[in-house]
Amino acid sequence: MTATAEHELVLVREFDAPREKIFKAWTDPELMKEWFVPRPWSIARAEIDLRPGGANLIVMRSPEGQEFPNRGVYLEVVENEKLVFTDAYTTAWVPSEKPFMTATVLLEDLGNGRTKYTATAAHWTAEDKKTHEEMGFHEGWGKCADQLAELLARM
Repeated sequence: MTATAEHELVLVREFDAPREKIFKAWTDPELMKEWFVPRPWSIARAEIDLRPGGANLIVMRSPEGQEFPNRGVYLEVVENEKLVFTDAYTTAWVPSEKPFMTATVLLEDLGNGRTKYTATAAHWTAEDKKTHEEMGFHEGWGKCADQLAELLARM
């Protein structure tokens, strides 16, 4: 097993939507509220400064009303093709208390309005990867991808 495999979780889907719509769903705070967490969870607030070094804040709300703020920073932004962001920083280049992962979203044009979507969560340690897997990475990110597909069909 390579170090990469020991640290990464990956979700791949194909969507019947052009990558421009998927990119917009990932970068428009109002659209993110519609799909970014598995229902019955919701997004209470989403703030996005979409540029390398720009901060994001996603506040997830449990069905019981508890709020969980998630802060991060964009490392790479290639419009309609790629997003890379991490929780290793909270704003600008201020380190977080406990970095957990760096996420990469790749959007590959398959032609005929279809897009290959690859979401990768790269963790600092194999233990963090295992924790994320046990938290329900595949189920949660899979359900979010289903919700994203529903949104894309309405856009």
